[in-house]
Amino acid sequence: RFPSLLQGSKRTFDSYAASRQEIKAFSNAAERELEKLFYFHSGRCIHKWAHYLEVYEREFALLRGATIRFLEIGVSEGGSLELWRRYFGEKAIITGIDINPACRSRVDPPNKVRIGSQTDAEFLADVVEEMGGPLDVILDDGSHVASHILITFNLLFPSLRTGGLYVIEDIHTSYWAEIFGGGYRRKGTAVELGKTLVDDMHGWYHDNGQEQLDKTEIASVRFYDSILVIEKGNVAEPRHIKVGSDE
Repeated sequence: RFPSLLQGSKRTFDSYAASRQEIKAFSNAAERELEKLFYFHSGRCIHKWAHYLEVYEREFALLRGATIRFLEIGVSEGGSLELWRRYFGEKAIITGIDINPACRSRVDPPNKVRIGSQTDAEFLADVVEEMGGPLDVILDDGSHVASHILITFNLLFPSLRTGGLYVIEDIHTSYWAEIFGGGYRRKGTAVELGKTLVDDMHGWYHDNGQEQLDKTEIASVRFYDSILVIEKGNVAEPRHIKVGSDE
């Protein structure tokens, strides 16, 4: 799935793999609920970077126990859907999509999996309708191909509720030309999408137009190492206010 030699770097992807000693140390230090669920998971395979767990705990903690609609793009071995079920609880509506038909057998009820492409507009619309949208969280852990990420974002962001989160995982692939169509500061990648959204969010203060979304739709854009989170908003025109005495 990942190139053996990272373009623009002398390191390989495998060189980032945690050692057994590191994994033991991480699991011993686990304090947050999602970390504990991950490190002591015994079901289907989950493959995550260690620092993602803290990010997701921060972003998703307030959604636990609620009747949320959670869509994950990229099922792989099915382990992450098991993790989300344990984390969010039985009220959550959780669906995964993948292009690989073998993923049908890797998901247990009440989770669901639908087979199709993340760039297929009709397929995605059907999935959202089946889930009873609008959605609360969309997590793109799919192909990681730059063009696919952008197409999917354009198709699915309108299906997100106000206050919902659109999350793109593994955006370090934005820097890798091999397989993923990336490159340092190359237009059309997830990293550059995030930068454009920052400009769009500040559209109140410049006259260069809105490239991706209207400024009223973006509550916040949050960058983490390899994760981009866009919070959908219903943003009013900003006002500055003075209080207290000028004397």
